[in-house]
Amino acid sequence: MSELLADDPEWADVVPIRQYENVNPIAPIFYSEEYKDATDYFRGVLKTGEMSPRVLQLTERIIRMNPAHYTAWQHRYKTVISLKIPLEEELELMNEIATTFLKTYQVWHHRRLLLTALTSIDAAARELEFLKTVLRADAKNYHTWSFRQWILAHFNDEERLWAGERAYIEDLLEQDVRNNSAWHHRFFVVFSSGIRLGDEDRDQMLRRELSFVKEKIALAPNNPSAWNYLRGALEHTNTPFSTLTTFVELYTTSQPPSRGRDEDVVDLDNPPPSAGAQLPAVAALEFLADIYEKEGGDASAKAVEIWKSLANEKDVIRKKYWEYRIRDALSKA
Repeated sequence: MSELLADDPEWADVVPIRQYENVNPIAPIFYSEEYKDATDYFRGVLKTGEMSPRVLQLTERIIRMNPAHYTAWQHRYKTVISLKIPLEEELELMNEIATTFLKTYQVWHHRRLLLTALTSIDAAARELEFLKTVLRADAKNYHTWSFRQWILAHFNDEERLWAGERAYIEDLLEQDVRNNSAWHHRFFVVFSSGIRLGDEDRDQMLRRELSFVKEKIALAPNNPSAWNYLRGALEHTNTPFSTLTTFVELYTTSQPPSRGRDEDVVDLDNPPPSAGAQLPAVAALEFLADIYEKEGGDASAKAVEIWKSLANEKDVIRKKYWEYRIRDALSKA
């Protein structure tokens, strides 16, 4: 039996409208018969403005074949609102589509519209839990993380929504310390979203964050995400890079520093690289060079020497960039 709407008596009253492709299209698109049939009838109902249960079924059919069809998503939302479909039910229905097509922007925009219309903290909290399942499938999906941040900022409920975010991020970083999306989200939660409850003492908060990121750098010294977080924390709080010189120098040598006779004594402010770490770390060398450049004077020559080593040995892939830094520094000397 044909599944085309053209053969379905329920759709006999709709005049399908074919896609105009000119008489002799230069690059015709070879749509499947099912997709052409569905979109022909969709254009027909768009022309009449129909919003009905069968239109909801039609939009779902099109979305499953082409989840980026933004007009189908838009008309679906308008139809949901017009028919007064319970928005929680629509969210549940869309769960499977969201997890199947999680890299499609329109999926998440539809959910954003639904949550905005719901104006429910309970729904927002459930959505955060749903997103955890999605992120287990793809922990670095941009659209999912962007949507999560929108929920937190839009509903802005400290107790129900924000309270568990930092712990959640720490769990993710325990699983994968190189998860750059989790590092970005931590910066959003701690620094970019205002002052969270319990973080009113910003000096104490900064000490906590520096301790956290140093520990993760010690675990994986060549993880650029952690070094970027460290830079961001210092820049956001106007803290000089030079305050971390002692820590950074531990990661700029070819061999881990000796801990002396008493191996049990560890400087918690300056945790050393983990055993077997590949040193020196490029990010540490870059960080130290930035400290020297900022210091100026005789220290600028030390920065140039580091950039030369990066250009010629340690980070050849960015050779042109390091040569630019050298020329720039010498021009200012």
